[in-house]
Amino acid sequence: QVQLIESGGGLVQAGGSLSLSCAASGRTSNTFTIAWFRQAPGKEREFVAAFRSSTNTKYYADSVKGRSTISRDNAKDTISLQMISLKPEDTAIYYCASKLGSSPITSSISLTRTYDYWGQGTQVTVSS
Repeated sequence: QVQLIESGGGLVQAGGSLSLSCAASGRTSNTFTIAWFRQAPGKEREFVAAFRSSTNTKYYADSVKGRSTISRDNAKDTISLQMISLKPEDTAIYYCASKLGSSPITSSISLTRTYDYWGQGTQVTVSS
């Protein structure tokens, strides 16, 4: 089992920035993929960004590309998502998700069904 705990959410003004962190514990693997998803009220959960360890590759949704950076802190065993130039439409609950072992194909990186473990989410609210 893997436990994922998100932190760093909160209330931010439009144009501001924030950093979310995902701490993983439990079962580990040298090969993993960790992603951030978000879900706004009344909407489906959508992909935000991902990091695939096997290729050291980062992926971003078009909606956040250029405004977000996903990074890995090996010392803290965390994955962070830094976002700048926040918009009211970025308001959502942000979830961290992980898949251990074999790397998913690129086309499935953005799919919720790819991931085996999920955190409980952290609320991000961007005021206009």
